[in-house]
Amino acid sequence: MNIIQVTEANITEEHICCVLADKKGESCVSSKKAWMRERFADGLVFKRLDARGKAFIEYIPAEKAWYPIQAEGYMHINCFWVSGQFKGQGHGARLLEECITDAKAQGKHGLTILSSAKKLPFLSEGSYLKKKGFVIADQAAPYFELLYLPFMGPGEAPLPRFKEHAKRAQAEEGSGVLLYYTNQCPYTDKYVPLIQELALERGIPCKLVKIKSAEQAQDSPAPFTTYSLFYNGKFVTHEILTEKKFLAVLAEN
Repeated sequence: MNIIQVTEANITEEHICCVLADKKGESCVSSKKAWMRERFADGLVFKRLDARGKAFIEYIPAEKAWYPIQAEGYMHINCFWVSGQFKGQGHGARLLEECITDAKAQGKHGLTILSSAKKLPFLSEGSYLKKKGFVIADQAAPYFELLYLPFMGPGEAPLPRFKEHAKRAQAEEGSGVLLYYTNQCPYTDKYVPLIQELALERGIPCKLVKIKSAEQAQDSPAPFTTYSLFYNGKFVTHEILTEKKFLAVLAEN
């Protein structure tokens, strides 16, 4: 099975693997593609299997990554996903090798990626990455791990780190729901407005902060800038919540 690179030249026709089944999903995917178009000049690369399904890798030079990390000279993997039907066939290893080869050709120190101690939705699986040689560079509350794959020996390159303001799992702003998000994932465009509507219906203050630049993302109070929900200043989850899950979060808090 071939690997396809999605570029400015073919992005209109190519699918990007994130499958949203309803008509609303079409506009959400368009928002993701618009986000990608603006990032190609920063060195964004998106590669996927030549198949209709979720098997892809997306990466960018860490200096341009939409994450609050210090990883100069590294290549950062935004998203690396191989769905069930494609697992166990070596496709993930091939996609990762594409990224490694590209990063080495650009003289990078290594790769970085956001993960977690336990397997969680919307984060790359740490156990798989560690088997491939990734190790923990840094940690942030409540469960985030910054993993890296070094290309050099110990001490030959700076160790990647989370920025300090993103380690505490706290936001300084007000009470109620505070949600930081981007269009890096198409699912945010679908579910963020629904979350706000549900909160306001229940008389709960809800502030949305849409991140629109790498600089703004790097100043975020949470490691996962695609979607980070706070309640009364405390980080709750990075998982993009459906209506049902959001109501459960409100009940718990």
